[in-house]
Amino acid sequence: MRLSEARQRAIAPALALLPAKMTSPVAEILLLSIGLQESALRHRQQIGGPARGYWMFEQDGVRGVLRCPASRDHALQVCEARGVKPIGAAVHAALEHDDVLAAAFARLLLWTDPAPLPAVGEVGAAWELYLRTWRPGKPRRGTWDQLYALALEAVREVET
Repeated sequence: MRLSEARQRAIAPALALLPAKMTSPVAEILLLSIGLQESALRHRQQIGGPARGYWMFEQDGVRGVLRCPASRDHALQVCEARGVKPIGAAVHAALEHDDVLAAAFARLLLWTDPAPLPAVGEVGAAWELYLRTWRPGKPRRGTWDQLYALALEAVREVET
């Protein structure tokens, strides 16, 4: 999926389901960067693994978003809007086919972090946020800066 398609088909509709305070260029840049890092926005199922959706959620991550006091109510509203039972296994299965649900849960996972989102261009801080929230098994720092730059450019193109 091209970045413009990801923004139009997944991220924008997902953010529309969430409070306006969760929508910002920084949030979009992070969602694109993480989607690129996790799946190249190509794979909805982890190759050889259990994760689902472009943002590669495992069941524990889904349950975390459903249970965290900061995200729980929003997650329940998103599930209702997307016609998915707010049960970890049901949401996890739906993430593979529902890009809006996947983007919303990705934004909510970022919301669970107590620190504010890093400012636009703070690539290192964005990487640290990704590590804290996604806790990737095999983090690849070497690809992050380039993917962040692609995401930043995609968001800036639309803003101008």
